[in-house]
Amino acid sequence: MRTLYFDCFSGASGDMINGALIDLGVNVFRVKEELRKVPIGNYEISVAPTTRSNLRGTKFDVHIEGEDRQERTLSEIVALIQGSQLPESVRTMAVSIFQRLGEAEAKAHGVSLKEVHFHEVGAIDSIVDIVGACVGFHLLGIERFLSSALNVGRGMIGCSHGRMPVPVAATADLLRGARIYSTEVEAELVTPTGAAIISTVCEDYGPLPEMRFEKAGYGAGTWEFPDRPNMLRLMLGETEAGPGLRSSLGEKITLIEANIDDMSPEIFGYLVEQSLHSGALDIFYTPAQMKKNRPGTQLTILCQKEDRERLIELVFRETTTIGLRYHEVERRVLHRRIVEVQTALGSIRVKVSSLDDKIVNFAPEYADCKAAAERYKVPLREVMGLAVAAFERMIKG
Repeated sequence: MRTLYFDCFSGASGDMINGALIDLGVNVFRVKEELRKVPIGNYEISVAPTTRSNLRGTKFDVHIEGEDRQERTLSEIVALIQGSQLPESVRTMAVSIFQRLGEAEAKAHGVSLKEVHFHEVGAIDSIVDIVGACVGFHLLGIERFLSSALNVGRGMIGCSHGRMPVPVAATADLLRGARIYSTEVEAELVTPTGAAIISTVCEDYGPLPEMRFEKAGYGAGTWEFPDRPNMLRLMLGETEAGPGLRSSLGEKITLIEANIDDMSPEIFGYLVEQSLHSGALDIFYTPAQMKKNRPGTQLTILCQKEDRERLIELVFRETTTIGLRYHEVERRVLHRRIVEVQTALGSIRVKVSSLDDKIVNFAPEYADCKAAAERYKVPLREVMGLAVAAFERMIKG
């Protein structure tokens, strides 16, 4: 499989990713040509060779004409991308990245997804960074993405919301489940844009896997650091098809439960939406027999430990329960990766689960199937069937 490995010894940002892609050999004129399909305003892209700590790389910059850095909502950004003539796989990936980024920003600032206004992130330069990276991946024909542990930096930085600790809240949320570390560098090494791109496309984190190595590209950051080159290295090669760097993942999470017998059903639906927006990994309801022989409902929420208090507060605020219980549980999940298959109705992403190098389950992504069904006016089950058949053909060779 054509594999791209992110070597994040000095973190990652959108401009570093684009610089490294061009350094790998992506044609910048092709990138510009594709980006012109997204009507986002007047800007210029500059690409120049540079060095950081005597290591040569490529610096990618976006120069905006004028001082207007327009704020945009997530829905506006998604509409711009989906309404463009970009390749379908590029549109799908870019929208997924912005969706993850929007959810992280909403959670970080305690607002709903509809209320998120992208300040730095929604500006022209960041739209160019994300869409440009997706175009680069497409032009290179990448089938698999992996990453090293990410050096996130440390200290405090200033942004439009005030002074924030490194990594900032949105970046930290995006990197849940990733391997991260910090060195002596007092700087923000992983930006929200960089974290969104890597966490969306990468199936696993760890050491460089065995590959038939082709070449490396280096994308330069803005600053010079005394102890390391401020570069992101992308390593391109061929790997054997497999489940990634680990066959299954084990972790400890928090389980929250409450029994409820006096609440309107409409509130249960609202609670699901709010819990997922607040960081819940899963939420579900189980019929229960309550005191005095009343039928009731057992609420169960699974979450990371750091999201526990926020979700407990949400349950007390939004439901009629006067008490709940929580405890730590262990879970194991199969390794999961996303592959893209081509059907008569366009490309569809398929989620594949593996154990010990063997595929044990796969399913088409609902959002992709729904979009194709609506676009071509065909039954949803037909789209899903086409995606399943295409994936089965792909794995059989």
